[in-house]
Amino acid sequence: MGGPEFAIAIIAVLLILILLSVPIVIALGSASFFGLAYLVGSFDVAVSLLANTAYESIRSYVFAVIPLFVLMGELISKSGAAKDLYVLINSSLSKLPGRLSLATVFGNAVFGAVTGVSIASAAAFSRIAYPEMVAQNYNKAVALGSIAGSASLGMLIPPSILLIVWGVIAEISIGKLFVAGVIPGILLALMFGVFIVIFAILKPKLFGESQQLKEIKHKSTKSELIGSIGVVALIFLVLGGIWFGVFTPTESAGMGALFALILALLKKTSWKDIASAVLETGKISAPILFLLIAAQMYARLLAMGGISEVVQNFFTFFGNDFYTILIIMVVTWFVLGMFIDSVSIILLTVPLFTPIAGTLGYDPIAFAIIGIVAIEAGLLTPPLGLCVYTVKGSISDPEATLGKIFMGSIPYWIILIILVFLVAFFPELATWLPSKM
Repeated sequence: MGGPEFAIAIIAVLLILILLSVPIVIALGSASFFGLAYLVGSFDVAVSLLANTAYESIRSYVFAVIPLFVLMGELISKSGAAKDLYVLINSSLSKLPGRLSLATVFGNAVFGAVTGVSIASAAAFSRIAYPEMVAQNYNKAVALGSIAGSASLGMLIPPSILLIVWGVIAEISIGKLFVAGVIPGILLALMFGVFIVIFAILKPKLFGESQQLKEIKHKSTKSELIGSIGVVALIFLVLGGIWFGVFTPTESAGMGALFALILALLKKTSWKDIASAVLETGKISAPILFLLIAAQMYARLLAMGGISEVVQNFFTFFGNDFYTILIIMVVTWFVLGMFIDSVSIILLTVPLFTPIAGTLGYDPIAFAIIGIVAIEAGLLTPPLGLCVYTVKGSISDPEATLGKIFMGSIPYWIILIILVFLVAFFPELATWLPSKM
């Protein structure tokens, strides 16, 4: 009962539901459920498959990683440590051109290492960095673009929620994916930084010319030092624990959440804010876990309906050259990025694309990094890039238009694409691993 016609019908139904703005969990879950009911010829059997899938999909110990890392990021955000870090980085870069944009990039890099969610980074730095840049007479497109563009660092620098979800769906070690994201993440931050410095030298008026090389005399308070040093220490605890084999990713997430709570208490964060962080963790984590259940139903549908074979045949029509296939995949990720979030894109495409990359002999770790970067670039792609809309929704300035955000983020979009193909041509950037891994 499967075959090309069934595959085309299912894919068409999914795309129609997504274009009709049906939530992805409902679109993916209902298409998978009714597709399986059709394949097995029994509604009761499909219900049984759904029950088993719901139980098997999220009962594993590894899934505790998601809420724990989200909680860690929420506690850091509520404590004000992210702003402390931004202030410290800003004062440290006072003699460099484009310092506020640079501080936003490097602040996003460090903040991304404790939140793992690009949307969270975009929202946080829209409130932290944008008012500072406007006060220093930055061109608004430049300011907005640096926030939206550098938010993409949050998805690549571990611990990234996207890396976790990719690892779960593709059945790849999450610890190895975390380590694989380090060099590309640092390289991306450096590429962003070099671009900003060169751009600021060439077009100083766009960066508040009179303010750029003025030394900042800011004496950090005790609270700011605790916050900024605490965030850096937290990163070393989480990544170092995984790197040296002291913790599993799940244990590392638990230790990170505990350390973040201690840091929040040292920062005198109110219990109301801590409770709010716990609530936000539930709001972020629960939809992801429901999506994972829907994704497992989708994976069963792909296997039973022969959809994977149909998609593979479609790609092999273009030949066996990995780079040709990769371009088609990247374009697909861009298009999806205009309509849906990163996690949903992973759930839709990884079960289809990963086997194809494996068939062509490409390393699954390197392919994961390529996919994550390309998906994040898609969230900056007009006309409906979701990361851009997050920045817009976080800023009350009526002059902070979507057009300005898109224009300002174009250079960062280009750099993301450059990184996609750098990793494609030099997979060693992602496939190096410490001996303990």
